[in-house]
Amino acid sequence: MRRPALIAATLLLAPLAACSTVKEAVKGPELAPVGYPAALAPIQQQYVSAREPAPQAASANSLWRVGARAFFNDQRASRVGDILTVMIDIDDSADTKNQTDSSRASTTKAGVPHLLGLESSLGKVLPGGFDPSNALETSSTTTNAGAGNIKRSEKISLTIAAVVSQVLPNGNMVIQGTQEVRTNAELRQLTVAGIVRPEDISSANTIRHTQIAEARISYGGRGDISRVQKTPAGQSLVERFSPF
Repeated sequence: MRRPALIAATLLLAPLAACSTVKEAVKGPELAPVGYPAALAPIQQQYVSAREPAPQAASANSLWRVGARAFFNDQRASRVGDILTVMIDIDDSADTKNQTDSSRASTTKAGVPHLLGLESSLGKVLPGGFDPSNALETSSTTTNAGAGNIKRSEKISLTIAAVVSQVLPNGNMVIQGTQEVRTNAELRQLTVAGIVRPEDISSANTIRHTQIAEARISYGGRGDISRVQKTPAGQSLVERFSPF
């Protein structure tokens, strides 16, 4: 009973997987939504309202406010709607080489020189030319060779302003920022999103991209030049689904 149900479920889900693959082939890959580790925060998260001030401990008889980096006030982003600057400086490279060689050879040889005195009469049953001393012989050889090489280099140096969109119960903030620049008929878009800690924000209200958890950074564009450089949708579908 379970196998027919499993086959039916597979047939029903197959068109959905195909639609997702077709959409990716036509529109290109999409970034995953910004999430928060389930082990650190509940699924149903309660966010701090934009009107509620950030919680601060009382500091009696002191001119210095708790958590402030400046003498009079703290200019760092801390509430929903505040703006901070994200410094993106990616200079990564990877060079991986793998090579595998394996070989195996085996030979088996068996004979029946004595078999209860019946070795002389086996020739009457078996085909002519039977030799009891060389009744069975096998030989096999297997060879496998594989090699792979991956070399990538990426370098991006940009600056973008992001807005605090949510404040988590533990004080961490979800930030999102988009920047668009249009030159003639070409539009370049930079998008950044993720989760930051208040203590990682510098006194100049800036943060590095390496300090953003669940970071989603996208740099691309659309327009005449991007359209010419992109693989046609029909060709992309053929290359993806071709079995050859």
